[in-house]
Amino acid sequence: MSSDPNASPLNPLPPIVVALTVFLVGVELVFQAGENGLAGGPAATGWRIEALERWGFYEPLFDWMLTNGIWRWDYAVRFVTYPFVHGHYTQLIFVIVFLLALGKMVGELFSPLAVLVIFFGSSIVGALAYGLVWDTRVMLVGGFPAVYGLIGAYSFLLWVKLAGNGENRLMAFRLIAFLMGIQLVFSLFTGGSKDWVADIAGFATGFSLSFVVAPGGVKRALELVRRR
Repeated sequence: MSSDPNASPLNPLPPIVVALTVFLVGVELVFQAGENGLAGGPAATGWRIEALERWGFYEPLFDWMLTNGIWRWDYAVRFVTYPFVHGHYTQLIFVIVFLLALGKMVGELFSPLAVLVIFFGSSIVGALAYGLVWDTRVMLVGGFPAVYGLIGAYSFLLWVKLAGNGENRLMAFRLIAFLMGIQLVFSLFTGGSKDWVADIAGFATGFSLSFVVAPGGVKRALELVRRR
């Protein structure tokens, strides 16, 4: 048996996943520096709140655009900026765990552009669903809808594999069912959160987009449809 003595003991992460992770962590480090008096002076303690108010997805602003038929850039940009601001560092930790785990598996098979399309496409559709379903002044912030899109892409890969082996394709959705179950149980004890709509929409978007952006996506999808 031969082996490469220069091989890394760790499998490298796809560069696009590293870039997204670095950006997410970088934003949080700025907030932490301000909150702990390491930068910005006394005013820096409010950096997080200011960022949430400026970049978080706010349903009343979305509703204003729909009602008035006016597309404002400073409102619309929130569809793609809210995943990068988090209410607390613990929220970011969970997002990073999903991003590294699912992003690695998806990014090893999908192109960097495809990963970005899924990440931001899921963010946009997640915010749209949140804004259309709820009439709320609770901001949507954090990267969960985006990483749930990566879960959707991962489920697509499992779905394709199971279909190719003639196995039950529903098994591909075990992960999202497990996560939604945990979220439901948690909501029973905490009073719940409206974010789950955005998470599910993000998952569905990631799964659907994979038919197009995955290697051989459309062709593979057509073959699976004909196989039914």
